Amino acid sequence: MIAEIGRFLVALAFALSFLQIFAGWRAASAGSVPMARLSARSAYIALAAAMTAFGLLIVLFLQSDFSVAYVAGHSHVDKPLFYKVAAAWGGHEGSMLLWCVLLVGVGAALARFALKQDDQLRNRAVSIQGILQILFLGFLAFASNPFDRLLDVPIQGADLNPILQDPALAIHPPTLYIGYVGLSAAFSLAVAGLIEGRGGRAIATALRPWALIAWTALTAGIALGAFWAYYELGWGGWWFWDPVENASFMPWLIAAALIHSSIATEKSGNFAGWTAFLAIMAFTMSTMGAFLVRSGVLTSVHAFALDPERGLWILAIMTILAGGGLTLFAFRSGKLGAGDGFALTSREAFIGVNNLLLAAVTGTVMFGTLYPLVMTAFGVTGISVGAAYFNATATPFLAALLILLPLAPFLPWKKEGFNRRLAIRSAAWILPGVLAGLWAFLIDASPVAIAAAAFAGWTIAGVLTDLWQHRVLQSAGARFSLAGRVMAHAGVVAIALGAVADSTGAPEKVQALAEGEQIEIPNFTLTLDGVRRADGPNYLADEARLVVDNGRLSELLPQRRFYAAADTTTREVAIRSGIAGDLYVSLGEPRARDNGEIAYEVRVTFNPMVWLLGLGAMLIVLGGLMASVGRALSAKRLEA
Repeated sequence: MIAEIGRFLVALAFALSFLQIFAGWRAASAGSVPMARLSARSAYIALAAAMTAFGLLIVLFLQSDFSVAYVAGHSHVDKPLFYKVAAAWGGHEGSMLLWCVLLVGVGAALARFALKQDDQLRNRAVSIQGILQILFLGFLAFASNPFDRLLDVPIQGADLNPILQDPALAIHPPTLYIGYVGLSAAFSLAVAGLIEGRGGRAIATALRPWALIAWTALTAGIALGAFWAYYELGWGGWWFWDPVENASFMPWLIAAALIHSSIATEKSGNFAGWTAFLAIMAFTMSTMGAFLVRSGVLTSVHAFALDPERGLWILAIMTILAGGGLTLFAFRSGKLGAGDGFALTSREAFIGVNNLLLAAVTGTVMFGTLYPLVMTAFGVTGISVGAAYFNATATPFLAALLILLPLAPFLPWKKEGFNRRLAIRSAAWILPGVLAGLWAFLIDASPVAIAAAAFAGWTIAGVLTDLWQHRVLQSAGARFSLAGRVMAHAGVVAIALGAVADSTGAPEKVQALAEGEQIEIPNFTLTLDGVRRADGPNYLADEARLVVDNGRLSELLPQRRFYAAADTTTREVAIRSGIAGDLYVSLGEPRARDNGEIAYEVRVTFNPMVWLLGLGAMLIVLGGLMASVGRALSAKRLEA
């Protein structure tokens, strides 16, 4: 009965979205207050229905109701409670229900909080959001319903993929989806503004806070995924240019460009076309990510489904979004206005260059991700694009972004800004860069690391100068916004420096060890002290004890786990973290030697300063949150 109620609630949210579209459109066209209320209430009730349906799905998992196909395919009677709950969004159908809950939630949030001074634009945006809801709720109801029943009910269930049974990955999809789906608000507001013929300033003002929140959540989601890959997969890395990783990175890049473009558009009306175009493309890129993960066109540890029929549904949705949005943009972008103009050394010019560089990175990543898929579609198999391509094509653009990053905050809007003061200040920033590069040279770093240290010193000096020069601000909103900008820029620098430092580490060493034998890497000697059983509630495990430098430093306890229900073996790595970096150890298969000894494959590597990556991600997320708070405080002050 619970499953049937869930199906009904999904259908109810689907039907209410039609009412939301009609009433919202009528309210925007005729200025009807009753219709505006009806549209908003439809959005609220649809949200309640979708949230209740999702709650009922969790109940089905807690009850281990294997008569429901989705539960039977992603749960097991012996699974820990936390992962039974997380399994509700751990597979395709449940994750799409979560996507739809968030999408309807964005519609309700637009109706409640957006544009209190512009009813017409808000009502049009709520109506457009209803169209998005129809597309995805229709896909959920007719092609991916998580409440479908099974005729042949299993006794124990098939279990969730063991590598997904992890706290970070349980949080990763909801956080990432807040970012993906949050960009739908920017899409709806941009499309609504184009339909209404609004100027670029009005559209940028409307969508900027939504884009900022979505980008912040997307940053957190990507960081959690990278952290999970680092310690769960046992490969020793945190970013592999996997197609699904790229699918989240592309909307992140576009959203970053959208935020900067909207700042310039709101301030001076410039880049209005860029802002509207990027808002349309950001959510289209998010939908592309859903297509890549669910269509079966690629194989990845991140993929949810291998179903070409479902992929066609999502491809059709993406075509509607991109085709409809860009066609509207082509016909209506002339209404956005030309802006006030700007000098070549103004802040707008630097923001424009920033956006071009971000677009270039997006283009190279998109080409490398889609090229093998396109060639396979034409019958050419065996083509792959690896990390070497992405590092070679994306790195120069990202390095240019780092060089330009600290300059824009010191330039004036519209006017010429490359004056004597800026030249002196820029020259002063060279000193920290030179010192950082000299330090890297003295510790015998690679040329790439030396250049990265110099870039980082330059950029950090500029970020700190930005904080000092603008420290005296009158309003709380301006202070929060400044702190957010500085923290986000510092976070980008930390990630760049951490990525380069990590790339300078020595290759991993793999060796079969019996008890008492040692494995050595530079600066560390590890001795296998023994292997014991460490079984968990739903897995069997061998746990090795590796003593570091005769016990003077620490011991590491990597595990090799076997999940019988899924017939899958995984590795649980052991990590010893320090300021210099991470000592990273994983345990592999046992091997019998000729003398009867059992030796275990042990992989050891040292990842220099990898903690900078986590610090950078946290700074960006905190910066995005502080900027959002600053934006809200400034808006409240204007209303007062």
